[in-house]
Amino acid sequence: MSDRIEQVSANRSFGGWHRRYRHRSEVLGCDMVFAAYLPPAAETGRVPVLWWLSGLTCTDENFMQKAGAHRLAAELGVAIVCPDTSPRNVGLPGEDDSYDFGSGAGFYVNATRSPWNRHYRMYDYVTAELPALVAAHLPFNDRQSISGHSMGGHGALLCALGNPGRYRSVSAFAPICNPTRCPWGEKAFSGYLGDDRAKWLDWDACELIRRDGYDGRIRVDQGEEDNFLADGQLRPEALQAACNERGVELDLRMQPGYDHSYFFIASFIDEHLRYHAEALAGE
Repeated sequence: MSDRIEQVSANRSFGGWHRRYRHRSEVLGCDMVFAAYLPPAAETGRVPVLWWLSGLTCTDENFMQKAGAHRLAAELGVAIVCPDTSPRNVGLPGEDDSYDFGSGAGFYVNATRSPWNRHYRMYDYVTAELPALVAAHLPFNDRQSISGHSMGGHGALLCALGNPGRYRSVSAFAPICNPTRCPWGEKAFSGYLGDDRAKWLDWDACELIRRDGYDGRIRVDQGEEDNFLADGQLRPEALQAACNERGVELDLRMQPGYDHSYFFIASFIDEHLRYHAEALAGE
């Protein structure tokens, strides 16, 4: 792993700093950009971090510019790190052909199917390479939580379920809960993992909960007017059924009138930040 990072930009925000960094990813085989919000407390000591994983078509910029999270993160003394959602410009045929596969659509899995397996290993990137990099360069302590939206909500659940004890809390906005049984997931998993559906199960939160359970609480907010809910892409009812089956505590909140957009995220991000800050407090 290259341990060098280059600062791309810096903006003062609510007494802290929103910074963007570029680095060479050995896991993904390309240059990557990520963003970090550093609260004022980071200037005098180490702070806990909330990882945010974004959805289809997003970069690091969407959440940082649209969610309105900086004000309360500054008050709570919590840093936020937002990776990109896929490798970029790696020269694979078809990588830019559709919004839901390839660029902007890494799905936070480790691809096993050629040629995608040479670059599309986003799970290893967000759980191993990038955490090691930020630990070496940014003033974070060892307390972490994770959240995300849509495809990134799926990723947040995967990371928490696959790394018991690492994250003190997990939440998601409108996550793709059951990707092995929805059109987005079927397309992505076929391309990244191949046609053997048995190999997909390791990347599905519902299947992981049924197999391994989860010793923690999961918070999910879902808009009732989300068009992707009606399309069967998100399947929160499947997540509820899996959690009920294994006795996992799921706080699934159906929010009347809300859709899939950042208006929805901005409306409830403060509640999620307070939820994570409480879990991140203390030793």
